[in-house]
Amino acid sequence: MSDKASIGVTGLAVMGRNLARNLARHGHTVALHNRSEQRTRELVEQFGSEGTFIPAYSAREFVDALRRPRQIVVMVKAGEPTDAVIEEFAPLLEPGDVIVDAGNAHFADTRRREAALRERGLHFVGTGVSGGEEGALHGPSIMPGGSRESYESLGPLLEDISAKVDGTPCCTHIGPDGAGHFVKMVHNGIEYSDMQLIAESFDLLRGALGYEPAQIAEVFRTWNTGRLDSYLIEITAEVLAHTDAATGKPFVDVVADQAEQKGTGRWTVQIGLDLGVPITGIAEATFARSLSGHADLREATRGLGGPTRAPLTGAAAESFADDVEQALYASKVVAYAQGFNQIQAGSAEYGWDIDLGAVASLWRGGCIIRAKFLDDIRAAYEAEPALPTLLTSGDFRKAVEDAQDAWRSVVSTAVRLGIPTPGFSTALAYYDALRAERLPAALVQGQRDYFGAHTYRRVDRDGSFHTEWATEDRTEHPA
Repeated sequence: MSDKASIGVTGLAVMGRNLARNLARHGHTVALHNRSEQRTRELVEQFGSEGTFIPAYSAREFVDALRRPRQIVVMVKAGEPTDAVIEEFAPLLEPGDVIVDAGNAHFADTRRREAALRERGLHFVGTGVSGGEEGALHGPSIMPGGSRESYESLGPLLEDISAKVDGTPCCTHIGPDGAGHFVKMVHNGIEYSDMQLIAESFDLLRGALGYEPAQIAEVFRTWNTGRLDSYLIEITAEVLAHTDAATGKPFVDVVADQAEQKGTGRWTVQIGLDLGVPITGIAEATFARSLSGHADLREATRGLGGPTRAPLTGAAAESFADDVEQALYASKVVAYAQGFNQIQAGSAEYGWDIDLGAVASLWRGGCIIRAKFLDDIRAAYEAEPALPTLLTSGDFRKAVEDAQDAWRSVVSTAVRLGIPTPGFSTALAYYDALRAERLPAALVQGQRDYFGAHTYRRVDRDGSFHTEWATEDRTEHPA
């Protein structure tokens, strides 16, 4: 019926409110519900002119305001609050109705909820949404999971309100059950790595060249006109150029150097370990935030010895900023390569059949890691869906190989000057480990067999073997 809403939003904090407004601005009638009735009234009072809203002040009234199949977007805190909202609404719904969790839920919780609601005849769609409050209002990148059947009715609405790049919506069906939230989790992990690498670039330009934040802002603005063109580079320049009104100092100098995190980076690292995927760049970025927050430990070790930081001069100084640009680009390629490898591994583990090219496409706009080179990543996976790593894709391979001398120079300069670059360093170590003909893991296997009889494999014949290390002749035998 025309007097019913095509979709409803419950949970009207900033993200929920802006998604509701976005839907209404695109001509969709939106039912509104919030635990606090006042927040529902305020939205209608302030933004009612933007579209058609149907306020509801009880769960039953909210459900009755929706046309079938009912589609309810849940925008509340992850964890128990989400479960509580689901249990409040599920008994009021009918088979075929859809509950959408558009918060930052752990994908394992999404899998559990999807299976439980499927038993009740309901669709549960775990949906990653990236872009922050502005993206939610003006067009985010949207990563829905769940059944294909649910996407038939839900998909057109989500595609309508998503960001668009070259006319293509930054929204697509990712895969079954928890696939959408898994991809959003990895997106956030890549975001951690990307931000850390950019921060290290700033630290290098300041510590090695003595540049002031305003000068570095101009460097970043220049970089943003080339292959590093991205949202994060753009906003970094804005932050670095900003002057604190109260002190007249560069804004970045009056901000505490203790970065916070909400947990998605940590989840990414934990799941990387579970899947056996070496996402070292994301791990180092996550640990860098953790280290920054250990104020007492940092204060206790402040007097530890180190090299004198004398700014570079002459020819070394002239080329250094360009070297940092190359190191940043190469390290970013590694970070994205690791993230896409993790999505590959998750897709295989859980049977999701995720299209990596489609993921790269929907990250081109709306989301925090949107960047020019995501179009190149999309093209790489469309040309070779089973691509083992971006580092072997033609254009990326050449770019990283061309950058490696500068990359190595930057890392060695950082070590010599005592400037911490965990992101750059681990990215380079990962690259070198992949290209190595032999790794010292052979020795590790020998050590494990010696102290724990864990066995080892040989390069010259099949099977597992164990050496009797305690015997005089150290006899080897098949395990």
